[in-house]
Amino acid sequence: MIKLDMQSRKPIYEQLKEQILKLTMLGILSADEKLPSVRSLARDVGINPNTVQKAYQELEREGIIYTVGGKGSFISGNSEGQQQLKYKALEAVIAAVRQACSKGCSAQEILEIVEKAIKEESDHD
Repeated sequence: MIKLDMQSRKPIYEQLKEQILKLTMLGILSADEKLPSVRSLARDVGINPNTVQKAYQELEREGIIYTVGGKGSFISGNSEGQQQLKYKALEAVIAAVRQACSKGCSAQEILEIVEKAIKEESDHD
């Protein structure tokens, strides 16, 4: 379920974090669902356990997952944390659209690019 690009310039922990977040936002991982242990996930995707731990720590800080001592990490039912992340993403889109407009891009050009990006993202799933 989790696909990491070892050739990417984006750090592996960020890729892992984004993959878990995406699976959560799409409802593939549901509230209170147990995540694989750090060691298990590291072994399955072929990365260092410290990398998985860093991704889990950031997800917990953002309210996307929670940890129960001795039991593991779980998807949070905290939709507020997820909503905040969606809001941040939409703010970034708005800022990008404003910048594109200020550089002379037409609404049609912007819409075409957005539709292309959505299609490309859908094709990766």
